[in-house]
Amino acid sequence: MDNRININHPLKINQKQKTEQKNKQNEVSDSFKDILEQKIAKKDLSFSKHAKKRVNNRPIPFTKSEFNKLQSGAEKARAKGAKDSLIMVNNTAYIVSIENNKVITAVDEESMEDNVFTNIDSAVFMK
Repeated sequence: MDNRININHPLKINQKQKTEQKNKQNEVSDSFKDILEQKIAKKDLSFSKHAKKRVNNRPIPFTKSEFNKLQSGAEKARAKGAKDSLIMVNNTAYIVSIENNKVITAVDEESMEDNVFTNIDSAVFMK
């Protein structure tokens, strides 16, 4: 019996094994992606230096209740696929980077007159 390989014909790769390997890789990637998204979603919002300065230097009421509303608004925006959102909590406007989970700036009601908000893709109103 001759065990030599005929080099004139390409070797056949077991398609079933190839498909199973690819499926396993996709399962691992999907589960990692799911875990990462869950971790990001559960993380509290952070504030940029600029946003901290605005909240501290202006008459912006910021209690645990306001923070919870802001956090909830960010979660709603994330669920809709937003990247940068204007989130209104009572009479205060917050620009939030949903992707980075960070408050970029805050604008109180008195400073809002004649303001234009740019580079946002969504708006969320929380009462």
